[in-house]
This record gives sequence, C-alpha cells and structure tokens, in this order.
Amino acid sequence: MGRNLLMSSLENASFNILLQILFRCITFIINAWVIRNVGYEVIGIMNVRLLLLESTILFLSREPFHRACIGQRDEPSWKQIINQIWLSVPLSCVLSLVFVYIWLYMLPLGHPEHAIQYEFGCWSVALSCILELCSANMALVAQLFCFVKLKVILDTLHIFVRTILFLSIILYDRSLALVAFSVAQVGSIGVIVLAYYCFFYWYIKCKPLFAKGALKSRYLPNSVLEKLYSNMDDFNFTSLKDFLPKYLGSLNATFNKKLNTLTLSFAKQGVVKQLLTEGEKYVMSISPVMSFSEQATYDVVNNLGSLAARFVFRPIEDSSYFYFTQMVNRDLPLYKQDQNKIQESCIVLSQICKTVSSIGLIVLVFGLSYSQTLLVLYGGEAFVASGLPVQLLRSHCFAIVLMAVNGITECYTFATMTSTQLNSYNYLMVFFSISFLLLSYGLTYILGPVGFIISNCINMIARILHSIHFINNKCKDTDYRPLNGLYVGKIFLCTLFVAGCICKISENKFFRHSVITHIAIGAVCLMFVLLSWAYENKALVIKTYRKFVGGKEEKISTD
Repeated sequence: MGRNLLMSSLENASFNILLQILFRCITFIINAWVIRNVGYEVIGIMNVRLLLLESTILFLSREPFHRACIGQRDEPSWKQIINQIWLSVPLSCVLSLVFVYIWLYMLPLGHPEHAIQYEFGCWSVALSCILELCSANMALVAQLFCFVKLKVILDTLHIFVRTILFLSIILYDRSLALVAFSVAQVGSIGVIVLAYYCFFYWYIKCKPLFAKGALKSRYLPNSVLEKLYSNMDDFNFTSLKDFLPKYLGSLNATFNKKLNTLTLSFAKQGVVKQLLTEGEKYVMSISPVMSFSEQATYDVVNNLGSLAARFVFRPIEDSSYFYFTQMVNRDLPLYKQDQNKIQESCIVLSQICKTVSSIGLIVLVFGLSYSQTLLVLYGGEAFVASGLPVQLLRSHCFAIVLMAVNGITECYTFATMTSTQLNSYNYLMVFFSISFLLLSYGLTYILGPVGFIISNCINMIARILHSIHFINNKCKDTDYRPLNGLYVGKIFLCTLFVAGCICKISENKFFRHSVITHIAIGAVCLMFVLLSWAYENKALVIKTYRKFVGGKEEKISTD
C-alpha cells in the first residue's frame, strides 16, 4: 500500500477549511436574515439549545469509537473494527432518549409559543444523530483509505440540501423556523447516509472490473478512476454486507479487547471534553444567567469570534490527529519506532505549531481594531449600540491565540498517549471540567457574558501546560524538539506590532468617516504581515507548494 498519508492529511485539511468557510458563510447569512425577520429568541433556541443537543449526542456516542478505531487498523481485524464502530448506534439511541427527556422536561424553555416546535426539534435532532451514526462505519473506512474528495463532495451536498430545505420552509412561513431547522437537519443527514452506501456499492461493484482493465465510465475520466483504485490491494470489502456488524462465534472474537479498552478511555475523556468544549452553553441552558435573546447575541458574537477556530484550526486538528495516529505507535517509546516516521511527524508538528500560532497572533492583532467594523457590517449599528458585542468579540481574539496552541498540542497528545495515560488524563480532565463550569458560572455572574470567555482562557492555559509537559516527556529520549515551532519569527512579530499600531490609529481616525478606507489600510497591513511571515518561513512555504503542485516529496507508506 503506497498511499501518502501526509499528502492525504494536507488535502483533507485544506478541503475542510474551504468547506468550513462555505458552510459558515451560508450560516451567517441565514442567521443575519433570521435575526432581522424572525427574532433573537429563535436563534437562541436553534443555535444554543438544539445544536447543543446534537453536539452532546454525537460527541458522546461517536467520538470514542471513531478515535479508538482510526488508529488501530493493524492489530484488530476489519470485522472487529466494523463491529466496534456499530456499537455507536445503540449507544446513540439510549443517549437520545435520556437527553431528549432532559431537554424537554428539565431545561426551562420560557417561550410557550415555541413549545410544540421545540419538542419536534428535539426529537428530529435525536433522529438525525442516529441516522448519521448508521454511516459512521463508511466514514471511517473512507478516511482510513484516503477518500478525501468523497468527504468533500458529501459535505458540500449536506450544506446544499440543508440550506435548500431550511430556506424553502421558512420563506413559506416565517413562524415555522424551528420546524424548518428540524426538517433540514433530518433530510440533509438522510441524503448523506444514502450517498455513502450508494458510493461504496458502486466502488465495490467496479473494483474487479478495474483490476481487469475493463472499467469504463461516461462520467468519470480515467485519471479519476486511476486515483480511486490505485494502491487499494488491501481494500478487502467485497459487499455492503461487509460494512454491517457480524457475530463471530464469541464475544472475545467479535470485539477486540484492546479496542474496547481504548474506546472506554476515550469515552471517559469524551464526557469531560464535551463539558469543556460546550461548557458555556450548558451553563446558559441550565441556569437563568442569560435570556434566549442574550444567548442569541452571545452565540452570534461567539461564532464570529470562532471563525479562525472553525475555518482553520479544527480541520487542521482533525487531519493532524489522523496523521499522527498512523505515524506514531502510541504503545512504544519514540526511540524504538521507525525513526524516519518519527522525524517526519516531529517536523510536521513543529511546522503546524508555528503556522497556527502565527494565525492566532494575526487574528488577535487585527481583531482588536476590526471587531467593531465586522459587527457593524454584520448586524448594523443597533446591534453594537450597547458595546457588549464589541467587547465580547475583542475578548474572543485573545482566546483564539490559546485555541490555536491548545488544539494542536492536545491533538498530538491524544494521538500518542497509551491507554493507561489516557485513563490517568481522564481524572485530570474531570478536574478541568469542574473548575471550568464553576469559573464560568462565577465569572459570568460577576462580569456578564465576558466571564465565559475568561474562564475558557484559564481552562485552555491549564490544558496547554499539561500538553507541553507530555510532549516534552515524550521526546526527551530523542533529539527532536517539535515545540520549538511555537516560537514565531522576530521579523514577523515586529511587522505584526507595527501593523497593529497602524490599524488602531486607522480605527480612531477613519472608521466613523470611511469604513472602506479603514478596511483598505487593514488589508495593506495584512499583506505586509503575511509577506514577512513567508520571508521567515521560505522553506515551509516552498515545501507546502511542492506538496500540492509539484508532488516532489517522497510518499510515506503506511506499511
């Protein structure tokens, strides 16, 4: 098998970034329209309450199995891996019943006019989660066999179907916003699940024909077919039945013991990580700290403040986790592994650290001067009149720097920890989560919505310190120091400082009189900042360019 894991991870990250941009742009446009035509309360219910239900069910039922299975393809058989990933479906059914009951009868709604639509929305979200997990097996296979463009096509289809369904209903009747959200949720997921099964049915059916040189297609050129079927000798699925769970004679044969242990470790960790990731939404939902209107305002600003994290950091983290799990054996010290793979993975970690840290600093510096501009363009002068949205967005800019560092360091940590280390870390995560929730509630009560961001920053600093300690210990018996990538260049920092001063002066002088002039000055400053970064990182820029265009790097086999 000669699939290039680094190239696949790079492609996956870049395509995911483009998809995130497309999806978020569509979401922001829809949210802006809903705010003006339907009301803040509906945005609060959809984006905070219902999406939190979806996130809770999916993360707790999918994440442990996916993370455990994605790095264990050599020892367990494919039948055991498929059996393991299918356990997420019955688990999601149980979790759906539990959490829908909580969402309907224990969390206050406060808007009786939305009660019927809200109940329909809760059950629809639960159904969409169960449907999505029915294709988790194929999503795993697609990722392990580097079907990067398949995911791109299906994610684009998901965005398209969801948007069309939502807009069709809400334009027909604006009072049915929650129904439109629910129907769009179930319909788009159903299309994706069907598409996964159709693709692999076609792929399996045509694979023998390609091997004989007899495969022809009206719609796909030979070059595409070549990429789909080349280096796929280890793709041993011969029927859609191979994607379904099978009893293999005994429980020990049906499920792999090591895989069970790893899944349980990730499950424990997942509960805590979900609290850390969505902690502010749980606090908002459980306690009367903020009304739905205030939650909607916070959510809009939070989404704008998290643009870099959603567009760039999350796709990079997902692709990097896959890459590190394939390159580094979590059960062996680094000095006992293939040194070519270890060297490459450390170089990649160092380069990613430098890249995301630089992006975080750019967002911080320019965000301080352009937060008000962005919010005025998005929601109008009335939206920023209170001053709170601007304060929230500027606070988010500080958090983004920490998100950048925490995301990639924690990604490497989780990808290379042993099962024992994961279990130990779970206890630390419990402490982090409890501290975070208490801080969130206390600081929000004292400082208002900004308290959520401050508590999140404190939590991320603690997690970053732990990840740095782990990575330094992991590499202590080697000559590799991947965390040196966190030190960005001096020329870049000086240029960034000067650009920040110029943009702040521009905001004070030009923003009220000419927004276009203010934006133009920022664009010029950003160009010089990017040029300074490229100058200091010429080797990385050239190498990345060659990876995508020249294809001159050596392929790294997973054999």
